[in-house]
Amino acid sequence: MKKITAVALLTMGLSAIGMAAEIKGFVMDQACSKMPAMKGDAACAQKCVKGGSPAVLVTDDGKVYKIANQDKVLASVGTNVALMGKVSGDTITVDSVK
Repeated sequence: MKKITAVALLTMGLSAIGMAAEIKGFVMDQACSKMPAMKGDAACAQKCVKGGSPAVLVTDDGKVYKIANQDKVLASVGTNVALMGKVSGDTITVDSVK
């Protein structure tokens, strides 16, 4: 029984490691993320996030990721970053920002 429990825990631990990812993109506000012309507009992104629009990550190919823990990216709004974290669907829970 102990052997089965140890194998199950090890398997779950390894699968959690597999879900970690590094995603690169531009941190901007959700309201403007649907407008390609707004990508790269740091001043607008900072203003809109301060105004209450949630921060999101927009990749070079236009994929938009919601950010579960907003506090991790607030200092990076309006910049290109690499986010390390766990991805679930279209949401990333950020572990670190580079």
